Amino acid sequence: MSFDRGGNTLHIKVDLFVKNRKRLVDALRGKVPAKSAILLQGGKEHFRYNTDMDDLPFRQVIFFHFFKPKSLNHEHIQESYFFWTFGVHESEVYGAIDIDTGKTILFPPRLSPDFEIWEGKINPEEWFKDKYAVDEVHFNEDTKIYDILKANGAAKLYLLKAENSDSGNTLLPPNFIGIEKCNRFNLRFPLDEYLLYPIMAELRVFKTDDEIEVLRYASKIASDAHKAAMKHIIPGMYEYQLERNSPQCHNYSLFRHTSYYHGGCRHLSYTCVAASGCDSAVIHYGHANAPNDRKIEDGDICLFDMGPEYNCYASDVTTSFPANGIFTDRQKLIYNAVLDANRTVFEAAKPGWCRESYILMSLENTNIWKECAGVRWTAMHELAEKIILTHLKEGGLVVGDVDEMVKARLGAVFMPHGLGHLIGLDVHDVGGFLGDALPKPTVPGLKNIRTTRTLQERMCISIEPGCYFIDTLLDPALADPILSKFLVAAKVNEFRGFGGVRIEDDVIIW
Repeated sequence: MSFDRGGNTLHIKVDLFVKNRKRLVDALRGKVPAKSAILLQGGKEHFRYNTDMDDLPFRQVIFFHFFKPKSLNHEHIQESYFFWTFGVHESEVYGAIDIDTGKTILFPPRLSPDFEIWEGKINPEEWFKDKYAVDEVHFNEDTKIYDILKANGAAKLYLLKAENSDSGNTLLPPNFIGIEKCNRFNLRFPLDEYLLYPIMAELRVFKTDDEIEVLRYASKIASDAHKAAMKHIIPGMYEYQLERNSPQCHNYSLFRHTSYYHGGCRHLSYTCVAASGCDSAVIHYGHANAPNDRKIEDGDICLFDMGPEYNCYASDVTTSFPANGIFTDRQKLIYNAVLDANRTVFEAAKPGWCRESYILMSLENTNIWKECAGVRWTAMHELAEKIILTHLKEGGLVVGDVDEMVKARLGAVFMPHGLGHLIGLDVHDVGGFLGDALPKPTVPGLKNIRTTRTLQERMCISIEPGCYFIDTLLDPALADPILSKFLVAAKVNEFRGFGGVRIEDDVIIW
């Protein structure tokens, strides 16, 4: 298989996924008994409520329609663990791997002949075998999966049940006809739902050269699209016009148009945040109740957090800039504070650099902070807070010792979110609390961090410090006897309604 969108878009070889499968098999050997196999299930088709329209997604899957051939929209979100392993775009597909031999088998669905009327050619099994570089392909119907696994001598079957530390949701293990014949109580064909998750999630944390190439490409296209938006913004436009093409701005080559037309990135990694003015203080602006619909005024600060994905690999880039192209003194102060925090973390976020955490050093077990082999992400979050607070002090918004401000959690008043997150096939990628991760802190700001791991080579992570003026946070802080002693109320109040600034880059740790 290869994937590209033609033209100058990135060409991805099937080797990326062949290598991923080898990494998985190598990681499992020695941990599982002989004659073990794994089975993963790809994305399923979901309709929008009670209609025959497929749910509108961010990620494409080529749909195999069985019962509703007149469905009009043919896209869906592929399951990330499955895609990492097999690189398959089609829906309703299962994949199996024999751990002893590395033999790989795909089970696409057997399609009705009517499929060709509505969706196009039905490809034979050999087509899937060649496209995805697997050893066998069998169309799935009735008990085909169970029969093939049994015929291949599988004595134990490993299924993926995966928790997600960001959503709190769990990916349920595959379900297939014949699964009732193999369960943990059946000694002839027992199941295991717990071994795969920590191993596969940890493998996804560390990117191969092939994966890094795709992530760099997606981030480059994101950067190009952001620059297009900045070049064409004019006060008086609406926020959504910078997010996507519309009848009102058909002459502009803006974010979605640039990502797809020039970069071949058909889908987005997440809902676009195209905020301006006071809206830029809303961390996850752009949702249904705040749908990027404000009119951009002259003098507004804009905060655009938008990222396309390419072949399911995500990007996540945020830019902040004045709508009229000229920074006011206040905008300059906040922008430079955030930019300095971004650049300082970028320089410090390397393996082998260790910084103590103000907060976690107060815990009983502090040796890990003194002996860690690399920088712990929690310390990077605090470093960003310190840089921002230092600039705010220079601007007259806060007074006192900056280190004491960090300990008191004043930084969370201005940056309530975490500093960043792992990136890969999911924009908030898996594995943030595996490995050497410590429990998530419970204090303001740090309680929203998405990983507490030490940074290691080949991790891909976002660096996204921000500074916001949010009344819901400022009012309690000004009333708090500890925090208020650091705040210059009159100066802080001048920034109410300012909005916020965030600068986000996607980086590989080396």
